[in-house]
Amino acid sequence: MGKPKFYDFCVHAVPDGENTIEQLTALARYFGYSGIALANHSDKLPQSWPELPSTDEVEVFRGIELVEENPSKLHGLIGKFRKSVDVLIVHGGSEAVNRAALENPRVDILNHPAFDKSSGLNQVLAKAAAENDVAIGLTLRPLLHSRGPRRVHLLSDLRANLDLARKYDVPLVLSSDAISCFDLRSPMEVLALAEICGLEEQEALEAMTTVPERIISRNRPGPGYIREGIEVLEGGDYF
Repeated sequence: MGKPKFYDFCVHAVPDGENTIEQLTALARYFGYSGIALANHSDKLPQSWPELPSTDEVEVFRGIELVEENPSKLHGLIGKFRKSVDVLIVHGGSEAVNRAALENPRVDILNHPAFDKSSGLNQVLAKAAAENDVAIGLTLRPLLHSRGPRRVHLLSDLRANLDLARKYDVPLVLSSDAISCFDLRSPMEVLALAEICGLEEQEALEAMTTVPERIISRNRPGPGYIREGIEVLEGGDYF
């Protein structure tokens, strides 16, 4: 078994964050990531798509984090951006938005589902996430920047959602949600923090390696792709 490839699928660069994507990419390379996704919020996009850095060590994927409180408009944004990005994230925070995201198989990840006194998920929404293969995003920045009761509340929400994800086999994605270079952490640090938050080692590892890889594979299908699990292979004997 080869060395795992680690990914951070939610980083925010200028104008949504404090650092450029080139600076974030350089630090991600130093930390040993194989790929990161530039996922600026949809209400803070530049006038045109930035040219992504090209490097042999770290692949930079084009992503977006959609921010929209109206479910109908959210579905319109999903349709607008789906073919333009490798990673499509929805910024949750209400039952209506969470439901709209988790019931739409074109969504890759739901971040920040919690609202009011709710963790944001329930049995019905967890089932929808599993059926539509929408991952629940576990983001570190809110935890790292909170203190006291606020951090306790965030940890409680995370563990409640983790229990539902385990019960219904919902995929998880661990990311920094970085808005600056100071928010990025090395893969080993992220794994350690995740275990403190209640994830098992294997769960945390998959949330940074195999689940992101599956998302990219799904959104960048090969020339013989027909549908999930079905691909036409050409050349050679396969039986």
